[in-house]
Amino acid sequence: MTSNVPGGRVAGWLARTAAASLLAGTLGGAAVLAGQAVVARSRRYAQPELGLALRATVGRVDAPPLRLVLLGDSSAVGVGVDRLGDTIGGQLAELLAEGPAGRRVRLSSVGVSGSRSTDLATQVARALLGEQPDVAVVLIGANDATTLRRPSDAAAYLGAAVHRLRQAGVEVVVGTCPDLGAVPAIAPPLRQVVGWVGRQVGRAQIKAVLDAGGTVVDLAAETGQVFRADVGTFCHDGYHPSADGYRVWAHALLPAVAAAAAVTQRR
Repeated sequence: MTSNVPGGRVAGWLARTAAASLLAGTLGGAAVLAGQAVVARSRRYAQPELGLALRATVGRVDAPPLRLVLLGDSSAVGVGVDRLGDTIGGQLAELLAEGPAGRRVRLSSVGVSGSRSTDLATQVARALLGEQPDVAVVLIGANDATTLRRPSDAAAYLGAAVHRLRQAGVEVVVGTCPDLGAVPAIAPPLRQVVGWVGRQVGRAQIKAVLDAGGTVVDLAAETGQVFRADVGTFCHDGYHPSADGYRVWAHALLPAVAAAAAVTQRR
């Protein structure tokens, strides 16, 4: 999810296409969606915490090292929380350090709030600068959905990023577009429209990641129901995850990330 206001993007699209809107079905329906998008745009959304450290080392000094890097949008930098330990990266690092393998995790993030899949090429270049990471976790897709980018185009950029990381010897785990239909900050029926687009993006992402040699975790399928049932998984803006929300995602990603980390340890 992203700190860029999704409602503004959807509103712009609806304004240009209301007359022929297939999603709304009628001019009246399009007007309702456009009005809801304006309301969503006017909300105050959480911003990146400038004082939040994006680099940390977690785990015993004598434990086997693991270099873990996060790429993607606001999820990769923890928008919505103000402590490293509450971010998805911080929680993954703690879980890996405390798990059976007991890794010493060197955590970093090159994610940028508001990023779309087209921005991943730059992030991959940054991630591969200097000491190469062992495992990369990519969280992307929400901004592709809210800007109504063609799912196939967004997936192609993601696949290219995964391929480049894999060619460099990095294990890659991708968390797909989350369940945007669960977001309380967006009122129905606009919420359903955005949720539907998000699902199309997620499906395209799964194929692209697998084709590129990465591992994929369908966050919408695995965690969507939790977010729909518990408003506490969202932070104060009703859009970005809270510490609890990031914890749900971290636990969904953990099996795949731990398996990727195990591969690097055997090298």
